Amino acid sequence: MLEFAILGFLFEARQYGYDLRKHLAALTGHVRPIADGTLYPAIKRLVDGGLVLKKQEAGSGAAPRFMLELTPAGREKVRLLLREPTEVFITDENHWFCLLAFLRHLDDDPAAQAAVLRRRLAFLTTPASFFYRDGRPLSAEDVDDPFRQGLLRIARVTSRTELEWLNVTIGDLDARSGHAAVGN
Repeated sequence: MLEFAILGFLFEARQYGYDLRKHLAALTGHVRPIADGTLYPAIKRLVDGGLVLKKQEAGSGAAPRFMLELTPAGREKVRLLLREPTEVFITDENHWFCLLAFLRHLDDDPAAQAAVLRRRLAFLTTPASFFYRDGRPLSAEDVDDPFRQGLLRIARVTSRTELEWLNVTIGDLDARSGHAAVGN
């Protein structure tokens, strides 16, 4: 997810490492704080993989700074990851939010955007729970524990809101791409 977020932010604009770190922290920091020992090796892997260029530029003080920007291969990689996200980007909420942060970069392909949203819609409409009894998903009304009830109620409201948004947005994207809505 970190490498995807780095590529996503660099898709928008070249950035210094420090500025990139601030953007990443704003997107993911409340969930997973990003240490320099994690960020800079990830950047190095992307540079070594030919997806990111790292250019030394004069800093405002005496120390030089490194400007990061996507290579053409990096731009294509972002678009591929957005079109064909791995399953974890559909099923894991933190990965999903990261994907949503950059899905706009497929603005020239509303059908591809809608296809990604349909995958999430299919995931959310499959009966599931955090807790099961005899193989059956439990709802808030099925448990006595007030904390598990809270978890299940919050998840239910969040899912309903997301389902409403997904259906409306898929319809809008279908209209933009000239396709009739299917299964909504």
